[in-house]
Formats: sequence, C-alpha cells, structure tokens
Amino acid sequence: MPRLDRIALISDVHGNLTALEAVLRDIEDRGIERIYNLGDFVGKGPRGREVIDRCRERCPVNILGNWDDFLPDPARTYDNEAMRWWLAQLGPGQGDWLRALPFCHDLLMSGRRIRLFHASATSVHHRVSFDHDGEQFAGMFANTAATGDRNPAPTVVGYGDTHDPFYEVGPGGRTLFNTGSVGNSMDDPTPVYAILEGVLDSPEPASFGVQFVRVPCDLEAELAEAARLGMPELDGYVSELRHGIYRARSTPVYHRKG
Repeated sequence: MPRLDRIALISDVHGNLTALEAVLRDIEDRGIERIYNLGDFVGKGPRGREVIDRCRERCPVNILGNWDDFLPDPARTYDNEAMRWWLAQLGPGQGDWLRALPFCHDLLMSGRRIRLFHASATSVHHRVSFDHDGEQFAGMFANTAATGDRNPAPTVVGYGDTHDPFYEVGPGGRTLFNTGSVGNSMDDPTPVYAILEGVLDSPEPASFGVQFVRVPCDLEAELAEAARLGMPELDGYVSELRHGIYRARSTPVYHRKG
C-alpha cells in the first residue's frame, strides 16, 4: 500500500490569532507539514495583521476570501466604524497581498481531482450553504471564468465561507465538503479544520479520506485581547466566540468611489 499523504485545510481565521495558533499546534502534533488556507484571514477578530503573517509563514497555499477581497479594496470607503478599524489593523502591503491571492487551487489525490476555493465556483461573494439544492451542488463542480475554463472539472470540492463544516456525496460520486471555521465557528464555537488524506499527485485510485478536527483553545484570551485593543462590535464577537451565535449585522456598509 502506498504511503498516504495528509494536507491540513484551514479557513475563516478572521483575525483570531489564539484559535489559529491552537490549530497550528494540533497540526504540528499530528506530523502534518502541508497547510492550505481557504481564505478570510481578516475581519471579525482583532488580529488580522498577525494572522496574515503566520499564514504566510506556514501555508504554501493561500486562497482569496470575500473579506480579503472587499476589506482592503481601494475603491471602497466605509461608514462602519468596525470596518475602518479592521482595515487599519493591516500592515504595509498586506491589503495588496490579500487581493492578489489566487481564486482556487487544484490538486490530484488518490485518483480524485480536488478543487479548493473559498465560497463558490463563480465568486468569493456568492454563498452556498449546507442546505443547497441540486443545481447549487452541481454548480460547485463547474469550470467557470473564475476557476479557469481549461482546467479539468473536479470530482471533489472543498470550501469554507459559511463556517459550517459538512461532507456530502452526490450524483456520480462527486464529493462536496466544507472545512468550517478556525476563528469564527458556527453553533459549536470550538475551532475546526479539515484533513485530506490520500496519495498526493497520483492518478491511480487509492485510499482517500476527509477528517474534521475540533481544537479547544482559550477563546476568552482572544476576547480579552480584542477588548484591550479597543475593537468595535465587541459584544457581537463575544456572542460568536462564546456561544457560536452570530451578531445581527450581516452585510458591511460601504461606498464605492467614483
């Protein structure tokens, strides 16, 4: 039996450095060397700058998320105090680095064509939840202008964005899974990430698995740091990190210049 490779998939860290460090330690303890990040490094939490620095150090693959695209967009100005605060936390050049990240990443593992992106096959701003219909499921496997029309269509798709981990097998054996969120997890606020296991770069069928891992950490320490730094919308962040209950605000308020 060939040796199985493992890749850790993290997503939606959202400036939560405490959760990221706990997950990175767990990944290291498991002896996993490859870590791919599916986007949304910033916003919601207090330490986007530090999260970007750590992910640039540890992750050979980093993918664009919706927050990574709109928060540092130079064509937008914000009426929302929190948006201005999160933007101000970015270090020199980090906004440009975020917006230049690739939309998706394709790989081959155990004979399966795997595609990773943040939210959907069409846009980082198009959300597909776990209770999608058949048309939405099929659309996640489509080649689009965003993914690259000349790429082979995937048989496995992994994504983040909704902060809600799940695994589904549909028609033709196509597999769709969501990694959940490291820094802003739904319902169960315990940070979660995924592990892919199989024979990397192999076109031949072999053992293949997707595992989800919950990693307890001191979320109160992250809340204390947010309070120390004077982060806006702290009450909403407390609700999310302690109870997995999202704040009422959903869509950021911004104006486009010009």
